[in-house]
Amino acid sequence: MKWFTFSLFAIFMFVISSCNHRQSAYKSYEDYPAYVGDDLGVTVADGKTRFVLWTPTAEAVQIRIYDNGENGDPERIITMDKDVDTGVFRAVVSEELYGKYYTYRILKDEKWLSETPGIWAKAVGVNGNRGAIIRMQDTDPEGWDKDIRPPLKNFTDIILYEMHYRDFSIDSTSGIKNKGKFLALTERGTVNPEGLKTGIDHLKELGITHVHLLPSFDFGSIDETKLYENKYNWGYDPKNYNVPEGSYSTDPYKPETRIREMKQMIQVLHKNGIRVIMDVVYNHTYVTDGSNFNLTVPGYYYRHNPDGTYSDASYCGNETASEREMVRRYIVQSALYWVKEYHIDGFRFDLMGIHDLETMNMLRDSLNRIDPSIFVYGEGWTAGPSPYPQELRAMKTNAPQMPGIAVFNDDVRDAVKGSFKKDENRGFATGKSGLEESVKFGIVAATQHPQIDYSQINYSTSPYALYPSQSINYVSSHDDLCLVDKLIVSLPENTSESDLLRYDKLAQTIIFTSQGIPFMFNGEEVFRSKKLVHNSFESPDSINQINWANKSIYYDLFDYYKKLIALRKKHSAFRMVTTTDIQSNLHFEEHLPENVIAYRLNGKAAGDIWSEIFVAFNGNNSLQEISIPDGNWTIVCLDGKIDEAGISSISGNKINLPRSSAVILKR
Repeated sequence: MKWFTFSLFAIFMFVISSCNHRQSAYKSYEDYPAYVGDDLGVTVADGKTRFVLWTPTAEAVQIRIYDNGENGDPERIITMDKDVDTGVFRAVVSEELYGKYYTYRILKDEKWLSETPGIWAKAVGVNGNRGAIIRMQDTDPEGWDKDIRPPLKNFTDIILYEMHYRDFSIDSTSGIKNKGKFLALTERGTVNPEGLKTGIDHLKELGITHVHLLPSFDFGSIDETKLYENKYNWGYDPKNYNVPEGSYSTDPYKPETRIREMKQMIQVLHKNGIRVIMDVVYNHTYVTDGSNFNLTVPGYYYRHNPDGTYSDASYCGNETASEREMVRRYIVQSALYWVKEYHIDGFRFDLMGIHDLETMNMLRDSLNRIDPSIFVYGEGWTAGPSPYPQELRAMKTNAPQMPGIAVFNDDVRDAVKGSFKKDENRGFATGKSGLEESVKFGIVAATQHPQIDYSQINYSTSPYALYPSQSINYVSSHDDLCLVDKLIVSLPENTSESDLLRYDKLAQTIIFTSQGIPFMFNGEEVFRSKKLVHNSFESPDSINQINWANKSIYYDLFDYYKKLIALRKKHSAFRMVTTTDIQSNLHFEEHLPENVIAYRLNGKAAGDIWSEIFVAFNGNNSLQEISIPDGNWTIVCLDGKIDEAGISSISGNKINLPRSSAVILKR
């Protein structure tokens, strides 16, 4: 018996030795064998449950089966078989393990790593520590098979609204029952104390076309077993990329609930004409050594410095190596999964500049085969230096190499409201001169235009958009100071609220009448402030929440935003599709006073119902007189008021521009 035990041990050590010998053949991560199959993860069919895991350097892999998603010992342990050539481990259980939970445990360098649900889990238990085996079709809300995307003709028709579930619904005046949850966006008929619309009805009233939802996948910073603590986080700390976040569900203990409720939310938004953008964070993970990536294939999914330490272009402790084949495959397949299973309409990539161009273009091509109207955009920069060559990364300057993918236009953002780096810095809208070319650069959506002096742009020396839909124009987002707070800190303390509202309207009028795609931060339409907090990623609700009573207090501002959006949606001259159209039909006026911008739009040639449009922005805190094309005009925007039917008429060749405001004329 001792001889038999020794023999088994000898055989086991021989196998381990063989695996280690095979592992030593990998001189670099690029030498790891790729797996092209589409069965990674857990599948249940024909009375069997199949597990497939890619982990080429593992010496052995166990599957541990549990009867709950949180605690207790495994009810069974299954040993997986390895295919040495592909690096894939497999196991088949001759029963359907619905209702069970699982983890993998990997032997590496003769040491068992911590348990992990792997990287392909599509359902998890509370806090995402164990994968769950469920019937995915049971999570479909009624009518899910008939859910369709709202129509979208051109990307330039998009109006983006960035929001966080808690910010949008948690306030006591929201009238929303499921505060901070996916279901908050399914409730119709909600109102504030004065009876004004909130929630999804507010979004419809405002007129936006797409909601950009801050990270909705399972992230690591919120303890789902202690939701009573009301901890807040934006969610840029990924744990399980293919599972909805449990704290946004009504029951994080039930794997099906978070999935079903996220689908219900998307279904209701679609029924109400609103598409859904998912904020994705494939560039880094919440933790490094204990991440599901490192507990599955240690080291492989991350970039490293020459000395072997983790590189950190995310400033979150690590950065992923999208250029490696199995990382690239994971990013693309994960995004496609959200499209197919959850009917997601687009993606916003966090720190997209960390990813390589080939991965982003592969994703765009894959999405085109499903639905070319699915939108992709991202931050064309990193938070820190990366060892991967900049010319190969999805940076803003490389946008011409990413057709069909848009980037944020930080040039116009900081030109309009002032640099994000210094609180006291003003922008064009608050009277700082010398920023006219950067604002004009935003007006033409970062495209090539003969009247732009590219040597005078904030951060760029040349156009980076092949066509206008590659430029996301905005003045603020969840990052840094929101618009209202930037106005407050950059202006004198005695600045009146009426003047703050004036600057606010001017800033957003520039954005919403510019070519390209406008983007707004949720709550700006009701004068949202975050009490001057820059990085509110874990600030309490008192800082982050939208005060819905503000809609009553600042209804004039909301009404202005609504009419501005309606103006853009109705008039194609503000959302031309090609660079050639902009070059031919948008002409800047010359010989203007300092800090004044004016241009003419050939509406007729752009397919607009107005034959000609004249737009002017006065960034000075004083009235300015400028020349206009001679003839009769109708004023539709003047001194903080919009009326598409016409405020008044004007004739002649001169017009007075009220201080710090926009003027729009038609004929």
